[in-house]
Amino acid sequence: MRSISKINSLKSAGGSGLDVSSLKAIGMTSGQIADELKYDNKSNVFFTNDISVKGLLKIYTYINSGIDGRIGIKLHTGEPHGPNLLPINLIKGLQAEIPNSNIVECNVLYPSPRYETETHREVIKTNGFDFCPVDIMDEEGDVMIPVPGMKDFLSKGQGFAPGDHLTEVAVGSHMLNYDSILVYTHFKGHAMGGFGGSLKNIGIGMASGHNGKHMIHGAGWPTGPIFLERMVESGKAIAEHFKDRIVYINVLKNMSVDCDCDAHGAPPKCEDIGILASTDILAIDKASLDLVYKLPREQNHDIIKRIESRSGLRQIEYMNTLGMGNTDYNLIQIE
Repeated sequence: MRSISKINSLKSAGGSGLDVSSLKAIGMTSGQIADELKYDNKSNVFFTNDISVKGLLKIYTYINSGIDGRIGIKLHTGEPHGPNLLPINLIKGLQAEIPNSNIVECNVLYPSPRYETETHREVIKTNGFDFCPVDIMDEEGDVMIPVPGMKDFLSKGQGFAPGDHLTEVAVGSHMLNYDSILVYTHFKGHAMGGFGGSLKNIGIGMASGHNGKHMIHGAGWPTGPIFLERMVESGKAIAEHFKDRIVYINVLKNMSVDCDCDAHGAPPKCEDIGILASTDILAIDKASLDLVYKLPREQNHDIIKRIESRSGLRQIEYMNTLGMGNTDYNLIQIE
């Protein structure tokens, strides 16, 4: 393995970003590069402009160390015929190359054919996600998992009202059958969360449809910081359950202001950006937002308005407060 000093000199030459082609030129494999860069106080977020199966397969090699056993691929299968869903081939080609993997989902709380397992499966077929087994994890009920550290956190007088926050959350019972999780996320806006990234994909998406999601949304479906903080707490419970056996991919394509849970989502105005991958949930969502904010105003105005009008950046702030990752990251370009 090449020395850290060699990587430091390449980083100094390249500024805040790091082009992996420089590291490959000195003979390092993707796995060695990912391991070598762990010395930095920053987290690593790998990036490619290549939004294709080839790009996905390549970027996955930088984060998949330790992802083995029975692997669940958590994605948002969307409402029937959702207008902005990612192309099926972008997950079909990746899943086929991940041994012992299948898609995992949970039912939803809002009125939808995805509310019940039987009709949810019809939607999965309609949208083309039945190319591999799909485990609706709350099909046989749910289990409670703790939010590590929350009891102590709340006891220290953080200014939260009793009952506003979660010390445990209900997840689909089948989640316990998995050794590893790949969180495959279509990054976009969201009507309640401001934006939907890796955090939302697990924080809401792996909470059981009727119990877990109700714990997060609360009675009357209030919006704002409390909802977002509960979503983060749920995500923390899931991320810490899997520890170093959960990794994240965000695809920045077809980025509407609306989520795939909206069957009539607005057409995207943002240009397609690329694919990001990381082992750090906070860093990948922060990097995704930073890339969106750098787009020309005529492209990102609507989605930024959606994010900020829903206090969406609270997701990042609260993940940081709960120690879920790093807001400082190396954005590492791969070919």
